Amino acid sequence: MSREDAANTTGAGSAPAAKLTLLTLTSMVVGSMVGAGVFSLPRRFAEETGVAGALIAWVIAGTGMLMLALVFQTLAVRKPDLNAGVYAYAKAGFGEYLGFFSAFGYWASACVGNVTYWVLIMSTIGAVAPALGEGDTALAVVLSTVGLWSFFFLIRRGTKEAAAINRIVTVAKIVPILVFVVLALFVLKPDVFAQNFRGADYAGSLFHQVRGTMLATVFVFLGVEGASVYSRHAKRREDVGRATVLGFLSVFAVFASVTIVSYGILPMSEIAQLRQPSMAGVLEHAVGTWGKVFVSAGLIVSVLGAYLAWTLMAAEVLFVAAKDDDMPRFLRRSSAVDVPVPALVMTTVLTQAMLIITLFSEDAFNFALDLTSALSLIPFLLAAAYAVKILKPKDTAALPGTKRDLVISVLATVYTAFLLYAAGLKYVLVSFIIYAPATILFVMARREQGRRVFSPAELVIFAVSVTGAVLGVIALAAGWISV
Repeated sequence: MSREDAANTTGAGSAPAAKLTLLTLTSMVVGSMVGAGVFSLPRRFAEETGVAGALIAWVIAGTGMLMLALVFQTLAVRKPDLNAGVYAYAKAGFGEYLGFFSAFGYWASACVGNVTYWVLIMSTIGAVAPALGEGDTALAVVLSTVGLWSFFFLIRRGTKEAAAINRIVTVAKIVPILVFVVLALFVLKPDVFAQNFRGADYAGSLFHQVRGTMLATVFVFLGVEGASVYSRHAKRREDVGRATVLGFLSVFAVFASVTIVSYGILPMSEIAQLRQPSMAGVLEHAVGTWGKVFVSAGLIVSVLGAYLAWTLMAAEVLFVAAKDDDMPRFLRRSSAVDVPVPALVMTTVLTQAMLIITLFSEDAFNFALDLTSALSLIPFLLAAAYAVKILKPKDTAALPGTKRDLVISVLATVYTAFLLYAAGLKYVLVSFIIYAPATILFVMARREQGRRVFSPAELVIFAVSVTGAVLGVIALAAGWISV
């Protein structure tokens, strides 16, 4: 999506918002999903599974995320009055507090996801500048901080510079990936591919292998809901769902191809040892140094563009939530050039805090990737469950496609619930540590409106979140879990 469109979606309403076409919405979905994750897929999968497990994982992830994409399509058509996608659906279905958590969780997942971009950029440069390590050294964090705030001031200035960046990355993020797949197919070694089929000894059972890849697949598919986030600006409402499905199917084919062809280049144990971005290392082995340079250059441009897109999307969620009185009023403010500066500041500050935390992480990239996925699961689960809720009443039975949509919604709900299980207790507890303090913003919003802070049901939810956060802090302090 162009920065001009994004600016219009986040403005205070001084000018009419641009109406987005099917092509624009589809490109926004593709642009949101294609970022850092795809360049890390070979190593991430090789750490967990072989070809058989990867194929099963992609079938499960592809089916599950397609169900989720179809849920967003259904909700866009059946609930055209709800804007901002994930956040609005959770609020409509389960009340203001869970709606707030959904908005905050979605925003926080975008911020943590932005950390993976800086880690991956520094790791890429670290291949020729060892002081940057794998993006987790003090120097890497300092340089990432400079980049982080440079982007803040770029976006704050307005639309022209950011629009130019987006036009460049549209091509730069797709070409290296497609070239990688084609070249890998030409040099694929059948014997190596066969050896990798069942997985290495360290991979464990097939179920364990598949479970280990689930959070990685969630991360690369984040953005599938991108069109629904800006649904209120679609030229035609039905284009929101179409863009979601078209964007998903295109990206799914690319992501699965990148993973599977890599198994025909190197033994999975060697792929698992490559530094990130592992796609560069695989292509270097296949065609030489120029392949590594080519992918690395494309990655840096691509990741910077993805960072821009997700920063805008994160700010939009806070801005819309504030306009709906679910976030404090200061987050409604925008500048003369229609940039929601307070929301942008909060987005940048949380990203900065998570960057600092990577200094204490055993594996900065994978930690940020998995936490991003875990934080997004509650908003996704609530959206899918809301679709089930609205499709069950008798008054919808006469509407065409109701039974089909209900089956899809149930499957999407089951899939996202399974993902929470696959995430494991570690990331659930760390998510609570982030979620619970966010309630301060909810309390501020309620007090601004002169309303009671919690209803009895909301008080129970608050107690659960605080308990989870306390357990998470204790587990970290005692060394039961680590980041």
